Amino acid sequence: MNKALIHKLFASLLTVSLLSGCSQVFDEPTIQSNPNAVTDVDIATLLSGTLVGVTILHEDTDVRIAAIWAGQLNGLSRQHQGYADYIVSAQNFSWNPLYPAASQTRLIQTKADAVGDKWTKGVGQVLEALLIAKATALYGDVPYSQAFDDVKYPTPVFDKQADVYTALQTTLDNAIQNLSATSGLAFANQDFIYKGDVTKWKAAAYTLKARLFLHVGNYAKAVESAASGISSTAGDALAPHGTSQGIDYNQNYDFFRVNRPGDTGFDGAYLPILMQSRIKSANTKTDETALYNHYFKVGVIGTGTLDPNVVDGAFTSNAPHPILTYYENQLILAEAQARLGDTAKALAALNLVRSGLAGGAINGKTLSATGRKYDAYVLDDFGPAGLANPTKATTVQTALLYEIVVQRYIFFLMQYEAFNDVRRMAKATPVVQLTIPLYVGSQKPARFIYPQGEINTNPNVPKPIADQFQKIPIFQ
Repeated sequence: MNKALIHKLFASLLTVSLLSGCSQVFDEPTIQSNPNAVTDVDIATLLSGTLVGVTILHEDTDVRIAAIWAGQLNGLSRQHQGYADYIVSAQNFSWNPLYPAASQTRLIQTKADAVGDKWTKGVGQVLEALLIAKATALYGDVPYSQAFDDVKYPTPVFDKQADVYTALQTTLDNAIQNLSATSGLAFANQDFIYKGDVTKWKAAAYTLKARLFLHVGNYAKAVESAASGISSTAGDALAPHGTSQGIDYNQNYDFFRVNRPGDTGFDGAYLPILMQSRIKSANTKTDETALYNHYFKVGVIGTGTLDPNVVDGAFTSNAPHPILTYYENQLILAEAQARLGDTAKALAALNLVRSGLAGGAINGKTLSATGRKYDAYVLDDFGPAGLANPTKATTVQTALLYEIVVQRYIFFLMQYEAFNDVRRMAKATPVVQLTIPLYVGSQKPARFIYPQGEINTNPNVPKPIADQFQKIPIFQ
């Protein structure tokens, strides 16, 4: 479907969404009953528009804030400099379009039930889980059990975060069951992620399950789920983009190059420093120069500045954006197996990622062959004097975990999962953390603040309102 049409459709769909996660501001029936509002949308149109919403929410301002707070990116000017100084309030955050888009995923399921379409319902459930997972990972306790019926629950309760994670696993189990049905309605024309391939959607659901199990430290379940997850880069869930401004630009390009050049950049950020230290190390099996140049480019925005590579790298206008990927799936397996003590299986999963990078594949693009080297590791490389043990860890398990954690951090640039990792590592055992410095002060941000609109309209918002330095429950 034409991307311009999809964008217009989603804008229309949001105006008629159930606004389920957010309290209503207007209660008058005459305002609620708009005679000009669209009251029925066919399931194909609904799916297309909702997919746009899901992709938008993986490239939005919240993702940039998460990247800044994870030390991957730096805020250099205007509002984003405030984010880098950790100066935020409830006014900086919003659940629009997150919860409206999530309500559309539930509407997809309702419409699919009406025609007995299990496949489309399963996709709707995966999309629902993606969006609510983002909400709870960034905010902690959030509305879910009462989030999609604004008539019965105009001010939905905030479910405990642990309960949200449990419920999301059930949602994904149901999605997998529906996507395993022997038949369903074809939706290839509406699905710009997987072109209607239910097998790929099912694998993506397993990878998302594995991600959520990793968050809560259930490593055995993470391994079990990832074993059925995305099995190659051909199964990556990537948001496609193009070269038409205002229609299908990659949102990172639109922000970095078109609308706010210079507001953010990599000068002063930890990620390029970490990558340079690895490039200059004695590790003869690895050369990440090509990946570094894929991410960063000097002098695009200003003279001598280290900028996002919007010219020929990760942030061109038509660069696909990752949502769920094979590399993430393998790195989940690697970390979970390492934490369970099976270093051989952990290393095997890490080497599969390295093999993919050695071939140049990353998020739908290809790295330059110059400065690209990812030879397979052996366990001895992580011994006390091993070439892949820069921290001189005393055990193979800890040294291997450090390499896995670093690889995740590098790979998750401009994915909010990096911020999840930074917070999660403080609790996960064995404790292996990156030495990410603070931009200012003595505290690292640990969460997003509940949006002011929700505080104003929903009496169920947890009190007292947590600030940005209070840890969310699963990472305490």
